[in-house]
Amino acid sequence: MLIALSILGGFLILTLGAEALVRGASVIALRLGITPLVIGLTIVAFGTSAPELAVSVKSALAGSPGIALGNVVGSNIANIGLILALTALIRPIGVQSQMVRRDIPLMIGASILMWLLVLDGELSLIDGAVLTSLLVGYLLLSYFSSKGEDTDEPIEGPKNPLLSLLFIIAGIGMLVGGGILFVDGAVELARTFGISEVVIGLTIIAIGTSMPELVTSILAALKGQSDIAIGNVVGSNLFNLLGILGVTALVHPISSAGFSSLDFSVMLTLALLVLPFAWSGFRIGRREGAILLLGYCGYMGYLVTHASA
Repeated sequence: MLIALSILGGFLILTLGAEALVRGASVIALRLGITPLVIGLTIVAFGTSAPELAVSVKSALAGSPGIALGNVVGSNIANIGLILALTALIRPIGVQSQMVRRDIPLMIGASILMWLLVLDGELSLIDGAVLTSLLVGYLLLSYFSSKGEDTDEPIEGPKNPLLSLLFIIAGIGMLVGGGILFVDGAVELARTFGISEVVIGLTIIAIGTSMPELVTSILAALKGQSDIAIGNVVGSNLFNLLGILGVTALVHPISSAGFSSLDFSVMLTLALLVLPFAWSGFRIGRREGAILLLGYCGYMGYLVTHASA
């Protein structure tokens, strides 16, 4: 009963937190002259990646590297195969040329780099410093490249800047708290069935910590804010690879023991698929969403079968 309450309560808090974050961050960023696309790629992406950061750092310090790394790899897979797919199925997503030229290729490059760094069996302190430095460079590039661009896309939210800031603080706090509550309940449920830490991280925890991205992207798409919808997914994947793994490795080395090349190749393949899908007509439609979702379901089916075996 307590496990069910933890999962349901965590999901509810995540939903409310995602809504508060989108409203507050969007208004403040627009007042600063930042475009909606950059808002989705940075501010919203950071906020919705907060649960991944909390869970990965906590897991690494607690001696559970499988959960720490599986959380990020599984979240990146879920962000594309589940969240982007469902968002496109609900409402086709328009894609700006900047996303195709720069941000999606950077996501692909970060996926390749992370895979190369774990080939020696772990993400070390030096690896963490490299990843974190690249994230700082990406944030600076996104900010300065957005200056002077059109920011007149209407976005709902509080008009008072102070109230917008309170929305952001409350939203991030609820995302972190709700994410941890959801994951704690899900982990207890999974361990009841004797599932390994790696599989737990790649499936239940990854889906749980990706709930903010799911709610945020769907809400943004329904409101016609396609820049935030896809920017949130691509930005979150970049934050997960460069920021979450980078900071976690700085705190404690992350072992890749227990992972197979299939896990990393699925993450990279889905990232690669986004590029031609987005390039074709500069939109990701329902057909592309269905393909991504089928790929995700196939991978989840494999993990569940493997765990049972």
